[in-house]
Amino acid sequence: MTLIAVGIDHQHAPLELLERATVPEHEWSKALRTLAGYSNVHEAVFVSTCLRTEVFASVDRFHGAVDEVTDLLVEITGISRDEFTDRLTVNFDRNAVTHLFEVAAGLRSMVPGEYEVLGQLRRSFELAQEEHTVGPELTLLFQRALATGRKVRHDTALSRGSVSFARTAVEVALEEPGDAWDGATAVVVGAGQLGGGAVRALLDVAPSLSDIVLVNRTAERAHELVATIGDPRVRVAPLADLAAETARARLVLMAVETTEPLLRAPDLADRIDPLVVVDLSMPRAVAADVATLDAVRVNDMEHLRERVNAALEGRREAVAEALALVNADITHYLTEQRARGAAAIVRSLRDHFEEIADGELERRSHELDDLTPEQRNLVQSLVRSAVAKIAHRPTVALKDAAGTDRGSRLADAVRQLFEL
Repeated sequence: MTLIAVGIDHQHAPLELLERATVPEHEWSKALRTLAGYSNVHEAVFVSTCLRTEVFASVDRFHGAVDEVTDLLVEITGISRDEFTDRLTVNFDRNAVTHLFEVAAGLRSMVPGEYEVLGQLRRSFELAQEEHTVGPELTLLFQRALATGRKVRHDTALSRGSVSFARTAVEVALEEPGDAWDGATAVVVGAGQLGGGAVRALLDVAPSLSDIVLVNRTAERAHELVATIGDPRVRVAPLADLAAETARARLVLMAVETTEPLLRAPDLADRIDPLVVVDLSMPRAVAADVATLDAVRVNDMEHLRERVNAALEGRREAVAEALALVNADITHYLTEQRARGAAAIVRSLRDHFEEIADGELERRSHELDDLTPEQRNLVQSLVRSAVAKIAHRPTVALKDAAGTDRGSRLADAVRQLFEL
């Protein structure tokens, strides 16, 4: 079987397309069930974050499976196949493994080393487990990739500084000139991982804020987050009060899943005091016309990208360190995979030979009727010994070459020669 990764991300697609391709979490199960129904797909994990929407799958036929996954993306996002042309990235086998490990490590994130993507991958994998769309191959792959992601953040310099997507966005917003934050109010919309990260970042980066209002559709989830944070400056407000809370705020940060903007220019038309709006939502939660208002500064993904690109110049060594660790883990994983594959093919080959021997002994057993039990046992022993000797050399060769390209070629040849 072949491993593939098919999708779009911020490195290969404009934010406008990524915004339209973002799939709400409540539709992920539907995507997984559709994937499970495809003839070429054996295992699948569906991933959709603010900066990537892609499918990891174990498949039979490469081209057929890529077509099926593309059909799914077209259906679930409403984006035409033509619009995906030249934007979809397709990786298979080693490249697919490398892609997932690097995503988990934060090496393919807009903010290198950011930890939110690790939680997003874990959630996608757990949902695939719940929907029974993963088997041993993708289970092991995701477990190893997630472990490598944790190791990178713990053992390398990539985790130093602003390694949170939300924190980086907060730092960019608070650097805006002319804004005094002493005693100011900030509004964070969304109580998920990004929203929680934004609240924590605000408390850390701007301790002089008077209060932080957490706005969320589900009050229970917001109260749980506030209880976890444990800071009296953080309070909860319902989504219906967003306009009123925004009127009192100096900063509004959007980190929410929504199908339409929650903040529009008419909501802020009478604004006189300066307001900084940060939109981390995909699709965007702030209408484009908000940026035309004189009192409002809007920071979105493009602003964040510019900031990160500039900061990266001083972090080349950290990225190289993390990449070296990831590559070592990828090599170890692939070597183990090949060794396991060799062991499986060796078992299949031996079973094949033994079935031939048993079948022939059974088919011609009537010709041995005149033999004593001892003589029959001797004939059976001789036949099995001869078969074992025939199988010995190819099994040794498969084991010795396990984990190498030569081993893969030998395994493929054995499968074809003996129809295993």
